[in-house]
Amino acid sequence: MDVTRDSACRARARYATELVIGRYKRGVSESIHSEMDDFEERQSSSCSCTRTRSANRNPQRIRLVVEEGLNQLPYSECTVITPTGHKYEGVKFEKGNCGVSIMRSGEAMEQGLRDCCRSIRIGKILIQSDEETQKAKVFYAKFPPDISRRKVLLMYPILSTGNTVIEAVRVLKEHGLQAKHILLLSLFSTPHGARSIVKEFPDITILTTEVHAVAPTHFGQRYFGTD
Repeated sequence: MDVTRDSACRARARYATELVIGRYKRGVSESIHSEMDDFEERQSSSCSCTRTRSANRNPQRIRLVVEEGLNQLPYSECTVITPTGHKYEGVKFEKGNCGVSIMRSGEAMEQGLRDCCRSIRIGKILIQSDEETQKAKVFYAKFPPDISRRKVLLMYPILSTGNTVIEAVRVLKEHGLQAKHILLLSLFSTPHGARSIVKEFPDITILTTEVHAVAPTHFGQRYFGTD
């Protein structure tokens, strides 16, 4: 593995994450347009890795965006006792966090979340789009009973049109959850999809590792090896 090249790509991915966090967390849907377009140009001209090779690092991308999502959750200070008996001043997550994966591609991100938080609860929602109208329809939804009082990490790796995520957020709101308590974790996002979501829900936070006009297709099939 080319460590230098891989580190550079990880740095660019982290920059993309920080760029989107910095704007979408505050619900700004207008001023981000030019910055996202500018980032696309810088990324395409500076990254020597092809999109095919980038797609092969999905576990790294998943871990990156999951860790960044966890950094956005509320925490409190605590004293940790190390295995050697020493005390260390650290932090711990406050209670009331959970994950929700949009099936089926969103399930690919569950293991990355489990690796960081083994005991976190994960809900699921199945949404499919009509082939003719492209309108999203909910077929299945199962959440923790107290979902309205939790902070939710909504997992959906490929954000294209944004219709599926918009419908998922609507379902979560129907269960009493506020949009400001939702963090959308995505690997690839199109500017159009991100803008559509922010326009519909200005208080939502979107975290992604790459912003590109063309999003990869058939992510779920390729990830699970069923293409």
